[in-house]
Amino acid sequence: MLTADFLRFAWQSLTAHRLRTFLSALGIAIGITAVILLTSIGRGLHSFVIDEFTQFGTNIIGITPGHTDTRGGPIGAINTVRPLSIDDALALRRAPHVLATDPTVQGNGDVEFEGKSRRVMIYGVSHAMEQVMRMQVSSGEFLPDDDPRSARAMVVLGAKVARELYGENNPLGTRLRVGGERYRVVGVMEAKGQVLGLDLDDTVYIPVGRALEMFNRESLMEIHLTYEPTAPLAEVEAGIRAVLSARHGREDYTVTPQQKMLETFGTILDAITFAVAAIGGISLLVGGIGILTILTIAVSERTAEIGLLRAIGATRQRILLIFLGEAAVLAGLGGAVGLGLGWALALVLKLALPALPLETPWSYALAAELMAVSVGLAAGVLPARRAALLDPLEALRSE
Repeated sequence: MLTADFLRFAWQSLTAHRLRTFLSALGIAIGITAVILLTSIGRGLHSFVIDEFTQFGTNIIGITPGHTDTRGGPIGAINTVRPLSIDDALALRRAPHVLATDPTVQGNGDVEFEGKSRRVMIYGVSHAMEQVMRMQVSSGEFLPDDDPRSARAMVVLGAKVARELYGENNPLGTRLRVGGERYRVVGVMEAKGQVLGLDLDDTVYIPVGRALEMFNRESLMEIHLTYEPTAPLAEVEAGIRAVLSARHGREDYTVTPQQKMLETFGTILDAITFAVAAIGGISLLVGGIGILTILTIAVSERTAEIGLLRAIGATRQRILLIFLGEAAVLAGLGGAVGLGLGWALALVLKLALPALPLETPWSYALAAELMAVSVGLAAGVLPARRAALLDPLEALRSE
């Protein structure tokens, strides 16, 4: 049998039973569609989380009180954690490769202006916060470069706070109460929206020393610093530990580089994407069982046809290839339909739900299509082998 005749014969066999062919291919199509949708959501979530963090830059390190490692020590030893202070943040400016440091404390409080009151998140920061966190003011300027331990009573408003309290009026130069104390407005931040559920526009920024007094705290919640982008991270961390350990006497703090945190997030989210793709792949196995069932029935129905082919010279290998070809075509067609349907549904979901992060990873789509063809071939092996082993005389006699 010539190759062209072989392909034509396999195609005519499929089109002769269109409903059966459609139902078999449908199982594969549903599996591919599931893989496309699930991996689109998984990859979209991956990109969303990474983008949320990287908008502040990747050369940022956070330092928090307390050490997270488990260590042994003499029984009865007193375990004390020295709090992080503004002086620690100032000392870290001298660490190798460090560009700027920002001591941070935060809490909730009321902001009042001319009878209007709003409860917002209050951040105690330094002048360097604008540089460290890559945030910009839309009008006015950020907190002045005062000594953070005794800075003047000035405040920078988030975009939403300024809009809610002042409307269309210019807030610069006005005085309002923050936590019961009077502050002069020196700037309004650019709108940033929400980051992981936190509305950065519904905030105000005051000097960190005043925030410590307002919240009756003795220590900082965190120190953020930024370092030279080309500097080796290991050297930057070593310099930070050298400075703080010399001041504290031991390592009673935790250094968390954002670069490592992003790598951890990326690994976790990639694993989630792979897991949901595997769940979608189960549907492909179900589709393969459908192909196995349909081809098994086809062998029983086409016994005489197989006998005739053997009688006119078709070899067992050619009979085997005919049924394997039908299985591959079924799976390939179903996969192609699934790819189109999955892409279309992902596009519709993205248009209908703009807040839902969707990003179709075509590498997974290609892998799913190849897997569909492989599943189809695997499912067709047993029926094809059964057809190839039929005795020509017995097959013709079955008619």
